[in-house]
Amino acid sequence: MIVGAGPAGLACAIRLGQLVQESPELAERLGDVPVAVLEKGKQPGSHIVSGAVVNPRGLRRLFRGAKRIADMPFYGEVEAESVYLLRPHTAIRIPTPPTMKNHGNYVASLAQLSRWLGEQAEEAGATILPETAAEKLLVKDGRVLGVRTGDKGRGRHGEPLGNFEPGSDIVAQVTILCEGTQGHLTAIALDRFGLEGESPQVWALGVKEVWKVERPLRRVIHTMGWPLRARARYREFGGSCIYPMRKDMVTLGMVVGLDYRDAELSVHDLLQELKTHRFVRPMLEGGERVGWGAKTIPEGGFVALPQRLHAPGLLLCGDGVGMVNVPALKGIHYAVESGRLAAEAAVDTLRPGRTPWTPGALAVYDDAVRQSFIWSDLKAVRNMRQAFGRGFYLGGMLAGAMTASRGAFPPGDMETEPDADQPILRTGRSSRYPAPDGTLTFDKLSSVYLSGNRTRDDAPNHLRVQTRVPDELALLWERMCPAQVYEAADGRVEVTPSNCVQCGAITAKGGRLTPPEGGAGPEYTLT
Repeated sequence: MIVGAGPAGLACAIRLGQLVQESPELAERLGDVPVAVLEKGKQPGSHIVSGAVVNPRGLRRLFRGAKRIADMPFYGEVEAESVYLLRPHTAIRIPTPPTMKNHGNYVASLAQLSRWLGEQAEEAGATILPETAAEKLLVKDGRVLGVRTGDKGRGRHGEPLGNFEPGSDIVAQVTILCEGTQGHLTAIALDRFGLEGESPQVWALGVKEVWKVERPLRRVIHTMGWPLRARARYREFGGSCIYPMRKDMVTLGMVVGLDYRDAELSVHDLLQELKTHRFVRPMLEGGERVGWGAKTIPEGGFVALPQRLHAPGLLLCGDGVGMVNVPALKGIHYAVESGRLAAEAAVDTLRPGRTPWTPGALAVYDDAVRQSFIWSDLKAVRNMRQAFGRGFYLGGMLAGAMTASRGAFPPGDMETEPDADQPILRTGRSSRYPAPDGTLTFDKLSSVYLSGNRTRDDAPNHLRVQTRVPDELALLWERMCPAQVYEAADGRVEVTPSNCVQCGAITAKGGRLTPPEGGAGPEYTLT
């Protein structure tokens, strides 16, 4: 059983299907449903947000020539690219850092790619169970037996409604968690089996828009600098990405590390501010916003990877454990590769005379990951994210030295610091955000509407937060949330859970996102 129909989970399902087809004896033993994929969204891709410029390496290894790149829903190969340092009124082109070069990569909507991968998984024999939220790990005698799914049809206070459907226990010989960023069961498993890495995981929040435009964009663009502040006291690390999608569409996003300190910082509003820059505005003028989404990105990298990626009966893959190369802005091909390797490890333990719940039986997966490009790539950039905690300019110089030395400098590992442990300050930053005009700049509620949010107004609250917190923290939550879920009011935090698009930012900053009712949340189609 696979939890999560994203790139990791679907790649895992496809590879499992390939292996089952190659072994009639294994197919017979696994029965009518050899592979099940649980997805909490309406369909694969419903809750997926990414850049996305995809390195095709993992997909090529997965399909082994059975599918060509031309068969996949890409918008085309990257033809040209550029990186700019923005200041309030200027844009300075700088040499593209080696980690950010995208020659041979492809522009995609990850929501569309996930739906296509879902189709391939079903053709390979997997059963996809949409609108199914996995709430609890089933553990007995130290081994994972499966998961318990969430109830449906409960009211605001947990009472069963007329359409109530209780959750189910789904058991499997191997459970593979591919939940993506801020995975609920992944966090539980890391704690339950003592798998946490040496450094804590940290995150960024990305907010993205898709525009239909009048003039084609023919290159991939990344920006650094404005509207973020460079001084170390603000701890603002991030930038923007602007990608072409066909001749008439552009996607642009703003990504900011969640270790920032200013309570008034809002990534959604920074994206609106970015669009007013004289360099960016002409790309969108005369166009129409047709998509919006938000999601966290794990940024701890190599030093925050779990000590082990397995437990008896359990494997962990993809973004859920932080397989993201932050300076390269890449994680999709690592997710695909980890899913493929997990499938092979799972099948290996199902051979006659072997069991997946024997301690160490699934360690072959850890070995495979350590011998893969996932491990070598992440190790080479293991300290870059931490360097920028010292400010943009010093961090940039350190990152340059790390790139030149291919990760040899500095020789050790720099620890990460929990996002929620950063001190909070206020600077009046919000006074500079542009007012929504409904043409170029937009408010949060209209953006949530554009996400296709399907959460019932009377659904139980899936957000775990204290409602009485210091004023600075209440304001930080209010500004941070791209969906206007939290409101600081008279010493309390008012919560509107039906607005939530499940980005996961609250988990990084002191609360916790838990699984809502299956099928709730956004219905992304272009992100």
